[in-house]
Amino acid sequence: MRLTLVMAMAALTFSCCAHAQSNVEVFSGQSVTSQLTALVQAAKGPGHSGATLGDYKSHTITLSVRTASGGAEIHAHYDDIFLVTDGKADLVTGGNVANAKTDSEGETRGSSIQNGKSQAIAKGDVVHIPAGTPHQLILAPGSIYSSIVVKVREASEQH
Repeated sequence: MRLTLVMAMAALTFSCCAHAQSNVEVFSGQSVTSQLTALVQAAKGPGHSGATLGDYKSHTITLSVRTASGGAEIHAHYDDIFLVTDGKADLVTGGNVANAKTDSEGETRGSSIQNGKSQAIAKGDVVHIPAGTPHQLILAPGSIYSSIVVKVREASEQH
């Protein structure tokens, strides 16, 4: 119920800003849960797995599962919105990305964040990370974290 409310709020947020579309898509709770369950199995070896639900002009909706901590990253042209569906993690934001490497699309990745701020996030939480913000998810060993991720493109990136 809580997840449904959060997803509805996110949909309302996009509806006020989106252009008229001819196709409405509904991703059922049962389908999302089934996909997340399958992604847990896929994430056990590499520590993470994901699937795209929809890729639109202004945003992308993905499912993400982690079974291990991730590296640090900065998105130059995307805000991230996490709807935490299961588990918990420490979200480290700000600071500096150690061993940073930036690709041609403005995506910066590194080994960790130095001098960042850590805060606990858990099932039911909604997180907004603005473009340009260093961030990293740290998981306790043996834990599983999953979320619905909405990547919102900056207006200049919406071709």
